[in-house]
Amino acid sequence: MRRAVWNRFAGLAVLTMLAAGVGSATTAWFDASQFNIGRQAQSGAAPTSAASAATGAVTTSYTLGPKVVQVNISDAIVQAVKKATPSVVGVLNMQDLPNSYGTGYSLQEAGVGSGVIFSPEGYIVTNNHVVQGANQVQVVIDQKQKVTAKVVGTDPYTDLAVLKVPASDVQPSNVATFGNSSNLNVGEPAIAIGNPAGLQFSDTVTSGIISATSRTMPVMDEATGQTLGMQTVLQTDAAINPGNSGGPLLNIEGQVVGINSSKIAAQGFSGMGFAIPSAQVQKIINQILTSGHAQHAALGISGLSLRDLPANYWPNVPVNYGVWVATPRTAQAKAAGFEHDDVIVAINGHKVTGIGSLQTALQQYQPGQVVSVTVYRGKQQLTLHDTLSNLPPLQLQNNAGGSVVG
Repeated sequence: MRRAVWNRFAGLAVLTMLAAGVGSATTAWFDASQFNIGRQAQSGAAPTSAASAATGAVTTSYTLGPKVVQVNISDAIVQAVKKATPSVVGVLNMQDLPNSYGTGYSLQEAGVGSGVIFSPEGYIVTNNHVVQGANQVQVVIDQKQKVTAKVVGTDPYTDLAVLKVPASDVQPSNVATFGNSSNLNVGEPAIAIGNPAGLQFSDTVTSGIISATSRTMPVMDEATGQTLGMQTVLQTDAAINPGNSGGPLLNIEGQVVGINSSKIAAQGFSGMGFAIPSAQVQKIINQILTSGHAQHAALGISGLSLRDLPANYWPNVPVNYGVWVATPRTAQAKAAGFEHDDVIVAINGHKVTGIGSLQTALQQYQPGQVVSVTVYRGKQQLTLHDTLSNLPPLQLQNNAGGSVVG
């Protein structure tokens, strides 16, 4: 087991993934010291409850999008699990590994994760880190039927992947329904289903609440442990364990509102799991199904959050926030006029406080669009016009040059 550590090398933040438990294809864990754990939970309408002294049952009203749903929590969770469980699969990462006889290599199980069937045509969504490095991917349907799956496409930047099994192996009951993660309220029920600790614990169900609807967490490359970028995710206290990666986070109606991907692992902390919101999942799925890969708009620069830059390297700017530009990397960024030591503070008028907010802002755009970027160059404020490029694959963080953030 590798511990998650927040190292400081020459003042630059470096994140190491914790791979634990069931082989290498497991839920990503993070050390709590990396993050501002004390931030307030996201705002949202709190549910109203009425408890029966005689039965102990709790009836609660939740606002789900345009409608109010009144449910008995215990009964509703049971029904949600019954509805969603047939869509949850085991995902086996098979690799050519040395055999036990020392005579060569054979195809063996290197890790186990989870996935969700979302189409009657046999398409499945899971995490990229669940299938990364696999020579073959196998899927277990209904806890018994093992099928070889095709990897349609992967997206390391959001830690998502799409698989395909024959449509003949999928029944109508196996297909999940997506809910709208944008409608989630802090405090409403959240249910996780997956395969923690492997297939011997298939379809394990845990429940809790939506703890926050918008947290910024790092996305890492499993092979190198390097940070690819930051991502806005859901937070839940439903137990998320190694093997849950790629499995669904459900709302009270049994709809998939997130794909479980990570948790914070540190002494004294528990119940801090994270899921990729369904709105983002569906966007990436559609792009992969259309072109075989996802697209992410990028400014074409490398840099760091200004606050992560050692104080003795700070440029002489009149702000203490923004994204420090290490270097322009693309022809478009060079043509726009970015220079070393520029500090980006806004895109199209929307404030940029650091890498996380920059990447959140860029999610609203597509490669090829032109954006106005407000920068400070020393005391002077400038507006640069940049044609967005597509974030390149496998261009990772390095200790000297910062993250490729857009």
